Amino acid sequence: MSDDNSQRPRKPLGLKRSVDAGEVKQTFSHGRTNKVVVEVKRRRVLKPGSEAAAPPPPPPPPPPPPPPPPSAPRAAKPAPAGETPQERVKRLQLEAEEERLRLAEEARKREEAEAREREEEERRRAEENRKAEEEAEKQRAAEAAAPAPEPAAEAPADEAEAPAAKADAVPAARKFTPVERPEPKRPEKKKKDDKRAAPSEGDKDKRRSGKLTVTRALNEDEGRRARSLAALKRAREKERRMQGGGSSKPREKQVRDVIVPEAITVQELANRMAEKGADLVKALFSMGMMVTVNQTIDQDTAELLVEEFGHNIQRVSESDVDIDTSEDTDPEETLRPRPPVVTIMGHVDHGKTSLLDALRGTDVVKCEAGGITQHIGAYQITTKSKDKITFLDTPGHSAFTEMRARGANVTDIVVLVVAADDGIMPQTVEAINHTKAAGVPMIVAINKMDKPEANPQKVRERLLEHEVIVEALSGDVQDVELSAKTGEGLDKLLDAIALQAELLELKARPDRDADATVIEAQLDKGRGPVATVLVTRGTLKRGDNFVVGTQSGRVRALVDDKGQQLKEAGPSMPVEVLGLGGVPSAGDQLTVVESEQRAREVAKYRQDKATEKRTALAPTNFDTMFAGLASNVIEYPVVVKADVQGSVEAIVNALHNLSNDEIKVRVLNAGVGAITESDVLLAAASKAPIIGFNVRPNAKARDLVKRDGVRMMYYDVIYHLTDEIAKEMAGELGPERIETVVGRAEVKQVFPAGKKDKAAGLLVLEGAIRKGLFARLTRQDVIVSATKIASLRRFKDDVDEVRTGLECGVVLEDTNDIKAGDMLEVFSVEERERTL
Repeated sequence: MSDDNSQRPRKPLGLKRSVDAGEVKQTFSHGRTNKVVVEVKRRRVLKPGSEAAAPPPPPPPPPPPPPPPPSAPRAAKPAPAGETPQERVKRLQLEAEEERLRLAEEARKREEAEAREREEEERRRAEENRKAEEEAEKQRAAEAAAPAPEPAAEAPADEAEAPAAKADAVPAARKFTPVERPEPKRPEKKKKDDKRAAPSEGDKDKRRSGKLTVTRALNEDEGRRARSLAALKRAREKERRMQGGGSSKPREKQVRDVIVPEAITVQELANRMAEKGADLVKALFSMGMMVTVNQTIDQDTAELLVEEFGHNIQRVSESDVDIDTSEDTDPEETLRPRPPVVTIMGHVDHGKTSLLDALRGTDVVKCEAGGITQHIGAYQITTKSKDKITFLDTPGHSAFTEMRARGANVTDIVVLVVAADDGIMPQTVEAINHTKAAGVPMIVAINKMDKPEANPQKVRERLLEHEVIVEALSGDVQDVELSAKTGEGLDKLLDAIALQAELLELKARPDRDADATVIEAQLDKGRGPVATVLVTRGTLKRGDNFVVGTQSGRVRALVDDKGQQLKEAGPSMPVEVLGLGGVPSAGDQLTVVESEQRAREVAKYRQDKATEKRTALAPTNFDTMFAGLASNVIEYPVVVKADVQGSVEAIVNALHNLSNDEIKVRVLNAGVGAITESDVLLAAASKAPIIGFNVRPNAKARDLVKRDGVRMMYYDVIYHLTDEIAKEMAGELGPERIETVVGRAEVKQVFPAGKKDKAAGLLVLEGAIRKGLFARLTRQDVIVSATKIASLRRFKDDVDEVRTGLECGVVLEDTNDIKAGDMLEVFSVEERERTL
């Protein structure tokens, strides 16, 4: 037994797999497939001679069913026993392919049967047509062979009918002439040899098309090639020629009015004339000008071309693009009364904003930095008599001169606020001058009458110095004593304003496109560019297209001084306008135009002119050029960012006023809005500080500030800013050196002193000569050397000072160029802190 076991080959050790895993690929419609993992459990097969008895044989298969009709699918074959998943998948695929081929064969047979039926039908119809034609020919031949009817046989009948026709007055029946029957088109005779007629093109298309569906029936032209645009144009041109009688008459030349600016390209001129560019180039070549269609020609050459081609020219200049509202006046019958515009002016801290708060019932003063106004504020109030008054609050600080001038130019009445305890101050005088320059009436409001030291009479007398005569002194200027703190005298001020407005008869036309003046402009973080405007005439509506300065835009929203949104704003009404393309300059004119394209065109023209003016070089010569190169003026670069446009103007002007012959301020960039990354990069490249007035940098700019070490200077009061910048500029110059002459002496004789040095014998003419002081040696009033006294002796003794009328000897540092007759000037140097 052991030998038999050793001779048998051993099977490899392993676990028997009772379950086989496999994948079945499922096929769906639209070409989708899916793989499914299946497990097939092996069937246990017992070999003969084993302990278990063999299973009984399977029953015989039933007889196959009768074949189904062609349209019904065949029954699935039973799966053979012991089939693996791979074999099952292959079997199913073969069955599906057989089914597809069977259906295709049945469809082919159906189509052939239908084609045979159609051919039989066509043959039958052709035979019927042929028989019908033969019958018709026989009938025509019989009619032609029959004799014509005799007219005499018909005469008695006509005579018999005549009395009846006369009696009844009925017209005789019309006789119709027989007309030959048109012969129908005979079908082409087919050859007898052709047992089968060839299918037509339509039949071929139908055969190829397959099943007829609803979508295919509705879209009959789908898949056919569409006609090209060129073919359609040719067909329409052909129809047009056929309608015109078939004769191609030359078109009549159309004369056009051609608008020609100061410079225009040849192609643009050709487009405006509706001519070919090549024809214009030929005409210019004949004039001796070698140009192309893209080159620019002047207005005179364009006029020659326009006249040669038979058109009319309209000359325009670039300035015609701009809008000029100075000559646009409204008819007198269209004007309506409007509220007065009152500007409050005066010196700083004289109570202008407090007075306006008392009139409006608000408290703006508490919100102002340093207690002073630094912006122009526009407000509208309603009096007890239901009359409206528009107030403009201007700054009183000396740096805001342009703001005050702007307020005086757009106003109807100026209220000059003067503190009763302070009197006439510099900005009060400036406000008086602005009012006189604007030519508007003035009302003097003497404020702070609640203080014990108030002296209104002194204010009236001081006003006489500036040619302002109040009514109390027999003048024509109204004056009102009031107190903004207690409210005393406010009604009198309103009555004075109403009286003055009634005398002025203020009117404007409301039913037209609006014109307005920009009072203030700023860049808001959430709302973008915002401009405070005062409507001068017309009605500004939401959705209007406008141009203001070098910017254009569309009114997205109108906000009044109380923060409420409006649909429209009439004359003398201050509103905030949202929807600008950029921040305009304060004082710019806002004009409503008919379209957005027109607004952009005007803004583009104004931007080009501003750029041209900014980049234009001033006329210069060699003297000024070399003088500029040789100048030792120190530049102090700064970057200025502020919250509103008016503050930017005021800061830039104040900084330029700090400049002198030794140092000047160079403003690298001045803008409105938060400090951005570009501002920081510009300041870092120029090593300039950034001045932020009521603004702060954004997050990215703060990171750049830390990385590049840019110096930031934040202010909210303008005089703090000017003081700090003045100190910075003085520090750039260094301390101021002041020279004080101590004494003068004349060189009488020169002696040798040591191996190299020389000693000068001096006679002190004035002052004193001291050891260690600075000295200047002059020869015939020309400075020879600037030096220092190293040694001072009288006879043989070292002394510290020698006075007038005495002789002494000195040794000078770093110079031996001394001659008898030279003058020695001794001076001391004192360093002081520099101020601008």
